Amino acid sequence: MRLLECQDDASFRLTEDFIGDRVIPPYAILSHTWSQDDEDEVSYNDMQQGTALRKPSYSKIQFSGKQALLDGLRYFWVDTCSIDRPNCSELTEVVNSMFN
Repeated sequence: MRLLECQDDASFRLTEDFIGDRVIPPYAILSHTWSQDDEDEVSYNDMQQGTALRKPSYSKIQFSGKQALLDGLRYFWVDTCSIDRPNCSELTEVVNSMFN
């Protein structure tokens, strides 16, 4: 499971995968599709490649990060970009961990 971490410069970065016995910090969750067109959504690959800022839905991620900080949380999770969805084993692991 990866989280988005709020940086001091108001940007966000994906954390390393929290696997095994690593303690997962408190985090906010945003699970929502914002656009009719999947191409408008920020994906895991967009976050990895630095192209997330170009997507129309990036403003929703910014809003979520700001709200997480206002709520005292440095981390947040967004379903569209925190998961490498084409990786079936990762997707299964994340969905199962959400129920823990």
